[in-house]
Parts: sequence; C-alpha cells; structure tokens
Amino acid sequence: MRGAAPRVLVVGSYGVGFTWRMPRPPGPGETVVADDFVVEHGGKGSNQAVAARRLGATVHLITAVGDDDFGRSAQQLWHSEGVNVTLLPSGGRPTMTGAILVESGGENRIAIAPGALDTLGPDSFHGLDQCFADADVSVLQMEIPADASIAALRMAKVYEVPTVLAPAPAPPAAYVPQLRGLVDHLVPNEHEAVEVCAALTPGEVPGDRAAGLASALSSALGCTSVVTVGKDGAWVSADGQPTRVTGLAAPVVDTTGAGDAFTAAYAVSIAEGAGPIDAAAFGCMVAAWSVQRRGVIESLPTRQEVSHQMRRA
Repeated sequence: MRGAAPRVLVVGSYGVGFTWRMPRPPGPGETVVADDFVVEHGGKGSNQAVAARRLGATVHLITAVGDDDFGRSAQQLWHSEGVNVTLLPSGGRPTMTGAILVESGGENRIAIAPGALDTLGPDSFHGLDQCFADADVSVLQMEIPADASIAALRMAKVYEVPTVLAPAPAPPAAYVPQLRGLVDHLVPNEHEAVEVCAALTPGEVPGDRAAGLASALSSALGCTSVVTVGKDGAWVSADGQPTRVTGLAAPVVDTTGAGDAFTAAYAVSIAEGAGPIDAAAFGCMVAAWSVQRRGVIESLPTRQEVSHQMRRA
C-alpha cells in the first residue's frame, strides 16, 4: 500500500481551449470545414494539476485567471476536482484562451493568447513560501512568462523541493542557461528538446534523435532529462547515458493533453519516491490511457483506472 498522498505543487497556466476537429489543417488563405467544435478547460498547469489530483496526489495550483466567466468556470472545475488553488492578481486581463486544431489522425496544432498570465513576473510569488515548503515536488511549464517560471523554480530550490519542468512551449533561448541548477527533471517532447538543446549548444544539436537529445540535455543542465516520443515511449538520461522506456500500444483518438498526463504522472511518481525510469514508465502508462479519449480533462484517468489497465497489461 502507498503511504500518505504525495504533495504536488503546480505553478502554471489555466486557459480555455476552443477545439476544432477536422480532416486536415488549413493552409495559408484556405478555409477547411471542421467536423466538430467544442469549448473546454485547458492550460498546461491546470491540466497537470487535475491529472495529478486524479492520480492520488494532494495538489496545490498557483495560477492567474481573469475576472470573467471563463475564470469562474475554472474555479468550479478545481473545486469539483479537489485541487487547492492560489489565484494571483490578473491586472484586469482576461483568462487565457487557446485555439486547438485536431486532425483526424489525432495530431494537434495549438495557438494561445496568454491574457492574465502575462501579468506574472519575478515578484509574483512573494508571500507564498509555505506553498513551496509544503510540497514534495513542484511542477512548472512555460505558458507563463519565463521570468515567473525562473522565480518559481528558485523558490522551490530555496526549500529543497525537487523540480519538474515541462518546457512547453520551449523557453526563450536567453533563459535556457538559467535552468541549470534549478531544474531536477526536464520533461520535453522531441521538438521542445531540440529547441532547448540548440540554446545550450548552438550548432551541436544531435538531430531529432531522442536518445541523443536526452543525453545532451542531461549533461548540459546537470539534471535528469526525459524526452518523450509519443507512442514510442521516452528516453531517460540522468548521467549522460540514455535509457529507453517503451511506450504502450493504444488506439489513438486524440493526443491533446497526453504530454500533460505524462508530466503529471511522472511528477506524482517522483513525489512517491520512484526513480526516473519507473516514473517515466508510469507516465507512459497514463499517457497511453489518455490518448484513447477525446478532449483533455475527459481523458485524464484516475489512479484506479490506471491500476486496472496495469493489471490487464
């Protein structure tokens, strides 16, 4: 039996996703008729917070939303899921929105308007020391300003809390060197790994090979690097030597949110005391479960559902 619930602190984004499902994305100047349209909760920080909560963690989310219907709907979501939330001042800006184009094969393209999240900065976390001190692991992404992400990472290190960073979207190149010593676990996909690696070692990016990227990022940043490769799993490197974690075969309906599911599962597993390889294996299991359903929140599994799938496997 597992002991007390792991305590996960998530610092990041909430946004509303406007999703169009279509046979293919439009080209320049082209209009494509969509098969379906939905409005749903999104934002990588919120997605990861809800995912971690469903996987059995006690979760505290720090974010910003607007004083609008979208922001109020977000608070209802977090209340229903049991996620504790600290809302930072929004400066009168609206809640973040995103446009998501999902192709028939499950791949997606996303554009966002940050809104209230753009008000966050290096001073946003003053007075929130206890939130960091109480955590077993802290999780961040890059949908909030880079200055704010760096400040949150530094706060976590003050309290010796392990940090997990999903660099999505990839941070501005000038900020990447600052991650050394602040990030314990870097969890990019291949595209993000290429961008981060290019900022660290210009002209020496090892192509798009995930194993080489994991090794290069681990060595350059002095952290554990976990490069995800979709259905093929992930490559994990803690000392420059990459290890492959095999993915699970699953019928793909929608990949939106699979990366958030992986990151949340990885962080929960680390908070429970697992090593990076076992944590990545758990992440692959949860991500494989999530791609079999449409949407994001609807696709995030509970711990019971994942355990049932593990028993069947």
